[in-house]
Amino acid sequence: MKVNWLMILPLALTTGFFGVAGWQLLNNQDALNTGVDTASLPSTREGNLAPGLNLAELVASGTPLLTRAALENSEEDLVILNFFASWCPPCRAEHPTLTALAEAGVPLYGVNYRDRDGQAMAFLDELGNPYDLIGTDPQARTGRDWGGVAMPETFFINSEGVVVLHFRGPVIRRSLENQIRPALAEAGYTLPDLRGGETGVETN
Repeated sequence: MKVNWLMILPLALTTGFFGVAGWQLLNNQDALNTGVDTASLPSTREGNLAPGLNLAELVASGTPLLTRAALENSEEDLVILNFFASWCPPCRAEHPTLTALAEAGVPLYGVNYRDRDGQAMAFLDELGNPYDLIGTDPQARTGRDWGGVAMPETFFINSEGVVVLHFRGPVIRRSLENQIRPALAEAGYTLPDLRGGETGVETN
């Protein structure tokens, strides 16, 4: 019996394609399970002074406007600046962890990105407003200056206004423990233990 390779070749190519795709999917899933951001890009902001802030006030929130001066004059060793949007599902996923960090004493500043004020307020009214200072960036001008490419994006900034860590992706417990804490520890900083105990942020 002769084998018709012209009939077998498409099947072999298709099987090979789905095999490679499945292998890549499993690798990506394993990375996500350990808190690795497979879509991360190098940040040009880490190790440099934080860029300027050109933000509008989110009046209905009753939260003071976030300004560049707040980053320069911080008395804290580390503050968190979080870009978020109401239309961003990962922003919703990270909200409990950010809230826990704020409740543990870490100053948390918010930039509402490419959003409408009413939608931003609906988001905060539903999930709670953990931000000490907040501003809106409806035209994404500040987001571009800060190197943002996709929401959410979070910056950890020291008392000198220098970006210690730029984290792309949701700050959930897994990424906090597997990525953010180790990166900050390497730079000489720690975050509070959200399971109880620590209540401040210290630097070595």
